[in-house]
Amino acid sequence: QVQLVESGGGLVQPGGSRRLSCAASGFSFNTYRMSWYRQAPGKERELVAGIASTGGKINYADSVKGRFTISRDNAKNTVYLQMNSLKPEDTAVYFCNAVRYDLFYWGQGTQVTVSS
Repeated sequence: QVQLVESGGGLVQPGGSRRLSCAASGFSFNTYRMSWYRQAPGKERELVAGIASTGGKINYADSVKGRFTISRDNAKNTVYLQMNSLKPEDTAVYFCNAVRYDLFYWGQGTQVTVSS
């Protein structure tokens, strides 16, 4: 059974940091590209960052470049999103995504709220 379980969300003050984790199981994690998406209320889901199966080919949305860092640990079947200098506009539900060719999986999401 495929599972992607996000954790690490919560309430954080503007300028603060948060690290999200996504633990994967039920598929060959080290052969999948992993990404983080987010969806704010009333908006479409958008790509935040992605990382290739081997840890290379990293890409970021322009809105998070220089503030967020995606990484993965294939030994732990986990992908991370380190978020620094958080802004209120980063408030959203953050989703973990795994993709390989025409196969893709989603996690259930974790809420991140940036507010004072």
